[in-house]
Amino acid sequence: MTPAERNTQNNPERQFISELFTYWRECDGHFLGYLNAYPDHWTQGDDLVDLKAQLLDLYHEFSKEDLPGIRKVGELVVD
Repeated sequence: MTPAERNTQNNPERQFISELFTYWRECDGHFLGYLNAYPDHWTQGDDLVDLKAQLLDLYHEFSKEDLPGIRKVGELVVD
């Protein structure tokens, strides 16, 4: 059973969201990447697991409503 399945089993009301990210490995072995919703803000990790942890920190920070200068993507519905 995966951690996500355990969390859902313990709290069936909990819903998980996902956030797309882009990443690559540099010549020195470090991983660079960014959240696709925030392509101007890159981060790096020693490996892919570390990079994901750094990206998760960015996600939590950028999810705050009061941060100036953080560009967000929206969708406009035209009738």
